[in-house]
Amino acid sequence: MGNKVHPNAFRIGVIRGWDGIWFGVKKQYAQTLQEDIKIRAFLKKQLKEALVDHVEIERSRQEIRLNIHSAKPGVIIGRGGTGIEDITKKLREEFFRGRRVKMSVNVKEIQQPSLSASVIGQQIAADIEKRMPFRRVMKMAIERAKKAGALGVKVRVSGRLNGSEIARRETIADSKIPLHTMRADIDFASVTAHTIWGTIGVKVWINRGEVFEK
Repeated sequence: MGNKVHPNAFRIGVIRGWDGIWFGVKKQYAQTLQEDIKIRAFLKKQLKEALVDHVEIERSRQEIRLNIHSAKPGVIIGRGGTGIEDITKKLREEFFRGRRVKMSVNVKEIQQPSLSASVIGQQIAADIEKRMPFRRVMKMAIERAKKAGALGVKVRVSGRLNGSEIARRETIADSKIPLHTMRADIDFASVTAHTIWGTIGVKVWINRGEVFEK
């Protein structure tokens, strides 16, 4: 089960909350969910340099609020808040053209980027795209996470590594990653690196300790 269930989804309602906070009925639910997925993909592509961890989307009638959690909030905000205005304008043109929707975009800084699986995954993918040796990149990422206080880290890359003819999968793990323990705060992310030989998949698991009710 630990290898088949998404670690983040497995813990929703136990130690994690939802990234999408809204209510949809019948056909509206599917359309809204699809729109959420496209918005998140659009933001991660537009804000690649800002190392976006995750995007929370809150919806009410005729209003949408986006909370972008980023390792580099200054890149998104820009000088005098012009960056937020630009991204809001692009979102309106891409997804809400012709619709009267009140939109607000908030940017929040991640306190410990080295404990975010998404940020670590994006850094690994960026280094692989620069043609750095994948094993060295993986070991450096694990060391960063361990220095930040991670109790366990696992990194897996798969594809035509270093441009080899046959695709393969390589995994490096350090300490424990208890996937079946629901109170264990396991952060997971899957990122894609685009190289001249094709795409390389990067998966990161980070054990941030156990969460107990107060």
